[in-house]
Amino acid sequence: MKELVERALDMATAKSATYADVRIVRQETQYVLVKNGTVEQVGLNEDAGFGIRALVDGAWGFASSYRLNAKEVDAVAGEAVRIARASARVHQRPVVLGEPVHSRGSYKTPLEIDPFEVPLDDKIALLIEADEAMRRVPQISIATGNIVCVRDTKTFANTEGAYTEQEIVQTGGGIAATATGSGEVQRRSYPSGGGRNQVCAGYEVLIAQDFPSNAYRIAEEAAELLTAKQCPFGVTTIILEGSQLALQVHESCGHPIELDRVYGSEAAFAGTSFLTTDKLGLFQYGSEVVNITADATIPMGLGTFGWDDEGVPAQCVDVVKSGQFVGYLTDRESASRLGLPRSMGAARASGWNRIPLVRMTNVSLEPGTWTLDDLIADTDDGIYLAFNRSWSIDDRRLNFQFGTELAYEIKNGKRGAALKNATYTGITPEFWRSCDAVCNRDHWYPWGTPNCGKGQPPQSMHTGHGAAPARFRNVRVGVAK
Repeated sequence: MKELVERALDMATAKSATYADVRIVRQETQYVLVKNGTVEQVGLNEDAGFGIRALVDGAWGFASSYRLNAKEVDAVAGEAVRIARASARVHQRPVVLGEPVHSRGSYKTPLEIDPFEVPLDDKIALLIEADEAMRRVPQISIATGNIVCVRDTKTFANTEGAYTEQEIVQTGGGIAATATGSGEVQRRSYPSGGGRNQVCAGYEVLIAQDFPSNAYRIAEEAAELLTAKQCPFGVTTIILEGSQLALQVHESCGHPIELDRVYGSEAAFAGTSFLTTDKLGLFQYGSEVVNITADATIPMGLGTFGWDDEGVPAQCVDVVKSGQFVGYLTDRESASRLGLPRSMGAARASGWNRIPLVRMTNVSLEPGTWTLDDLIADTDDGIYLAFNRSWSIDDRRLNFQFGTELAYEIKNGKRGAALKNATYTGITPEFWRSCDAVCNRDHWYPWGTPNCGKGQPPQSMHTGHGAAPARFRNVRVGVAK
């Protein structure tokens, strides 16, 4: 690999690139899907190749190939330079990368049990046991379970002297029960909404989540929702469960702090951002209890790594501090344009044949001081909403609506009856300014989003979001069935 890397950089430089980098990536993905007692899918996908970026006359060129040999490296390096030279004829702003990146070293995801070493029969047996438990509830018409294991092996080098090697392992999965009856269809998922949570860790996380022991409970909850009261319409206090709050952070904070969105270089796929650069350091994003970080170093975070795909070291930066908006997600180019001395390390590509974009790492709401029991006891009247069912947000990340699988009334400081078809809506800064309490570290967990879409051609990225339950005042609920 090292010989091919050096050859790629030498060839790009020889053809007049002022900067070049190369990534060699191999990805293995194993997946198992069980539905209603039947193993529906089992697979192992392997994908490998390399991509080269070249900078010529202030413009980028990129080319890639799955053929890992010297002849192909020469051809791809030449193609990247040709594309860069053509781009330089029409670009409006020369690329400036800021301080050089000299990173060197290796990184591996810490894990206890390599998920690829666990026999496939054991994974199937785990899902079948959970499936059987869910289908013991009569109203359950569909029971599903899945396990997904991913290993990314990356080599990165640039013409500034960086050379890094990484092995990043992800493990995740989930179960879901769909109940039908009384003119309703209701679904409950575990451990998070959507039926799958993914983290950077080993098979130990699936053992800890214990699908079989939770399967009957979530099936009963799905059945209970069939005859539950409809979520009321109006304005009230809400408490969001951790995984739902993680998605709220992802959509209403994580995407709008991507600096390429702010500058408009990413817009066609998922919009721009209301957090324009004139707001940096001057805008009240939330209340004083709202503290949000972008941290690529937290244990188990799905956005945790050693270096990003420009060789910038993983780091933690403040995004919102005591309610004030103070930081963006950046790559080298956008950081330089903003006048920052260096990137905060958020350049990530979904594979060897995609260019790095500004992507979320682990964008997290930092824990507060409350226990969940105390928070509910302190709430006279409200609704507890948990586990995402649906979401929608506009292309500037301002107006949003979320639906959850499960909700409960809160009356006189106690959890009451279940509510079905719960929804809530808001405007991002108004919503976060209404947050008056966040639960403590004991309730905090690094939830994973394994399918964040961005870019053209599309890239599906793995991002993380630490969150604990939090309370929000004066929120409109019940906007749709």
